[in-house]
Amino acid sequence: MVLYWLGLVIYMVLCWLGLVIYMVLYRLGLVIYMVLYRCSRCLSLYCRTMCCNHMGPCVANSNNVLHIYRLKGQTDPPTVPICELYPSAVFPKGEECEYPPSKDGRSAAWRTTHEEKRVLDKANEEMWSDFRQAAEAHRQVRNYINTWIKPGMTMIDICERLEDCSRRLIKENGLKAGLAFPTGCSINHVAAHYTPNAGDPTVLQYNDVCKIDFGTHINGRIIDCAFTVTFNPKYDRLLEAVRDATNTGIRCAGIDVRLCDVGETIQEVMESYEVEIDGKTYQVKPIRNLNGHSIGQYRIHAGKTVPIVKGGEATRMEEGEVYAIETFGSTGRGAVHGDMDCSHYMKNFNVGHVPIRLPRAKHLLNVINDNFGTLAFCRRWLDRQGESKYLMALKNLCDLGIIDPYPPLCDTKGSYTAQYEHTILLRPTCKEVVSRGDDY
Repeated sequence: MVLYWLGLVIYMVLCWLGLVIYMVLYRLGLVIYMVLYRCSRCLSLYCRTMCCNHMGPCVANSNNVLHIYRLKGQTDPPTVPICELYPSAVFPKGEECEYPPSKDGRSAAWRTTHEEKRVLDKANEEMWSDFRQAAEAHRQVRNYINTWIKPGMTMIDICERLEDCSRRLIKENGLKAGLAFPTGCSINHVAAHYTPNAGDPTVLQYNDVCKIDFGTHINGRIIDCAFTVTFNPKYDRLLEAVRDATNTGIRCAGIDVRLCDVGETIQEVMESYEVEIDGKTYQVKPIRNLNGHSIGQYRIHAGKTVPIVKGGEATRMEEGEVYAIETFGSTGRGAVHGDMDCSHYMKNFNVGHVPIRLPRAKHLLNVINDNFGTLAFCRRWLDRQGESKYLMALKNLCDLGIIDPYPPLCDTKGSYTAQYEHTILLRPTCKEVVSRGDDY
């Protein structure tokens, strides 16, 4: 009887010790996991900027996503082209959404099962696949960016590092695959179209609001997608307002939807936000002379504009079209003007034959046609092609209307501007936010 009770006591003690050891190891593992994977700014696990209080780059989230990419065969830093990661050429789809109901309340759910629409959708699969390949490259590049971008870096270093990674992942191949336009890295009151020219000493600062806007393409199928980077949490509310407005525009967009209705809804959402910066309260204003736009093959602005304020065109979106839905919010006047040294240029898509007298201008146009076609480019990219002393020739091409300059667009000095943008496909069966990722 004594041995029975002694054995029972020993058994219970061992069970209790086992439970204690299990709990200690479990808590130790949890602490290690949280140190490795939680966001350094919002301190939440599996941080996503869609649900996180901060709106800047989340290193923990980027590391988690990069880990997933490594499981698929991607390196760190990313070097394996997307076409090699997906040898079957079946690339990840974006976020597929049902179209909004019509004005009379009828649902658009029938499109997903309608046989004719499914056949039309399948007929364009090669085009959708090109967009998805370019979008996957964009997602992987921007997740990589968020692991290293920080104050103290020069804007040239940021852009060149980003573009080098983009070229590798898209497997740059002349006009068949590559960068769709120069990397925009506009800071603070500069809303768009700024990329550094050679020798630009600008350095990213802790208190800057930096818009990262870059594009990739496969066979001229362009992904135009942008986000805003901040390090100081005082700008969180500004970024939240702009991202909410962009997502609202995406939800409203659809076949037969009027462009002016999208703009009115975007304005209503953005102006519902107020931000307090350095003790002063601002209503977030949409920048009324910046817009979203339709996208064509090798044509970043294909003719239709998506306003971000009420008014604008009553033109309707149509089946098969592709749009960049982008919004800009500002603490300034809510209007921009051209200023500063120009860096962005693009060949006029509709230009015919124009006689050119200057031999250097003829040569430069040949370089532009061979390397960029009708896609946007910048002076750094001309430098990369080995061109020098080309500014007079470039000005001549601009004066003739063959090349259009796109100078930086600025609000009032001292103001702050933010931007979010996605590319959407108006497929016959559904709307696909093809550039959507876990980050935004």
